[in-house]
Amino acid sequence: MSSTYSEPTVLWRVTRGGQTAHATFLPGIPQNTLVWFVGETLERVENYEDWDAALMRAELVRLDLLNDGWSEIEC
Repeated sequence: MSSTYSEPTVLWRVTRGGQTAHATFLPGIPQNTLVWFVGETLERVENYEDWDAALMRAELVRLDLLNDGWSEIEC
């Protein structure tokens, strides 16, 4: 199944000590891009063939941050 969705989407936001971090998913063809920021600083960019791998990676990053003392912010 393919999707026609093509808008960048913030997947999650977290905060700790006055700082924020967030991940954004950018769907594309042939690759999808996952980026995450801490404050205004770009931390990492990764490309994936399929959505599932990108979304799984975003979830792992979120869980790592939560384990490091960050707290969720409602998107």
